[in-house]
Amino acid sequence: MQVLAAICRANAAITEEDDMRCLFLGVVALPLAACAGAYGEAPGSVPANESGGECDAQPVQYHIGRDATADTGAAILRESDAKTLRWGPPNSAWTMDYRTGRVNVRYDENRKIVEITCG
Repeated sequence: MQVLAAICRANAAITEEDDMRCLFLGVVALPLAACAGAYGEAPGSVPANESGGECDAQPVQYHIGRDATADTGAAILRESDAKTLRWGPPNSAWTMDYRTGRVNVRYDENRKIVEITCG
């Protein structure tokens, strides 16, 4: 808290009300920042499949249980004929928008693939 207060007070022109707002935002943002890197980076960037079309997750179900790596992601993208791949870290929330050309790959804390779906 003292560090946040010092950062907020670095600008001598702020008022007491501004100081309280800054502290409040810091207290709210700190837990969110701690969650941001809980599982590190996604397994790897997988470039879009420009020749991809509609996703078909059925042929790639055999990847469940394998390590979530960039190479595995590239294989899933290619074999599902999807245009894009979305990694799903453990305990993460996803938007509910459905995209026919996207394959979703969820993995667990051990970076093992647990679910592959389209959307």
